[in-house]
Amino acid sequence: MKKIAILCVEDESEVREAVIRDLKPFAEVFRIEAAEDVSDAREVLAELEDDGVELGLALCDHMMPGESGVEFLVSLEHNDEYQDCRKVLITGQAGLEDTVRAVNEAKLHHYISKPWKPEELLSVVKEQLTEYVIGNAEDLKPYVAVLDGARLMTEIAKTASDK
Repeated sequence: MKKIAILCVEDESEVREAVIRDLKPFAEVFRIEAAEDVSDAREVLAELEDDGVELGLALCDHMMPGESGVEFLVSLEHNDEYQDCRKVLITGQAGLEDTVRAVNEAKLHHYISKPWKPEELLSVVKEQLTEYVIGNAEDLKPYVAVLDGARLMTEIAKTASDK
């Protein structure tokens, strides 16, 4: 089973720590990484690549020093290696123009407004990672306990009946 990572890009340390804390239920199966800005995120991506870990989900703030979160998500979409990665913008500051750009150019999968509710974040992450593993994992069984188990079992049954 190839390891899959969740990347959280957030410049405010308290917010970053809160997101990572909320992601704990996924830590048993997914590698969880944090970055304080886009430059740091690119370093994390290089480490993941060196370790043979796929990026399954990018959770990204918009307003950060240097390159914005939307610009980072657009760059992921334009990189063949990360096109399958699910992209979620978590922000309270993206204007309409930036949000539209994220949807159109980054193929944004979800938008979460700050402050978020932990159960909302968990639900979105579970949904997005379920979509990712269905499209990219060879064996869905290891993910049944932490993702949408019913949906994954349906996909497993469908694959078995196709053989």
